[in-house]
Amino acid sequence: MNDKQCKMVLDEIFMGVFNQKCQMNIEQVLSEFAFDIKLPNRVIDAVDGKETWASSINSNQYISQNNMQKYDEYKGWMRPKKEIKSLDEILNLWNKINYTTTERIYDSVNCSKSDTIYNCENVYRSQDCRKSKNVIFSDGCGDSEYILACQRSGNCSYCIRVDDSGSCSNSYSVICSSKISNSFFIQDANSLHECMFCSHIANRRYCIANMQFDRSEYLAIKGDVIKWIVSQFARD
Repeated sequence: MNDKQCKMVLDEIFMGVFNQKCQMNIEQVLSEFAFDIKLPNRVIDAVDGKETWASSINSNQYISQNNMQKYDEYKGWMRPKKEIKSLDEILNLWNKINYTTTERIYDSVNCSKSDTIYNCENVYRSQDCRKSKNVIFSDGCGDSEYILACQRSGNCSYCIRVDDSGSCSNSYSVICSSKISNSFFIQDANSLHECMFCSHIANRRYCIANMQFDRSEYLAIKGDVIKWIVSQFARD
């Protein structure tokens, strides 16, 4: 996924959550929403000296999955047997083949700056994601689409900053919850629709700070909350 495609997906996600397009550039989105999320880091491929992306940065040398496969096809990774006289010699031989593979992308299409991606489409700087589509700055998510800055969550769509949650949609800032839709700032809750600033409740709609409102009251306040949220981004 290139930067232009990434921005298009960001617009779709923001429309699904805030009913307006994203007014920030990609780096601003990264800083605002994904500041605490574990993401692949930029490293250098030891074979061709080009930029590549790795979820682990504790290695001395890297090789992209593409270059690793090319080398395997061209020359192969096995070495002729030789006499080993010392442990130092083993370590030296190991160092010649011990590259950490980067950008491990399997059965996926249009993924960039990502690592450990499985059966996905349209992924931008994310890791450990599976069976998902249109994923940006996320870690450990599956069976999801149009998600931004989400962690350890599944079966989510059109969500921003959803952590340790499942079956969420069109929501922002959800933690340890399930079956949340059209909601903002939810923690440890279940089966909420159109709720904001709620914790530890279930099977509710039109609640704010765990207080029940009627639909018209709720939607009026929600409009003000969206303006407030967006103003925080603009201010930054």
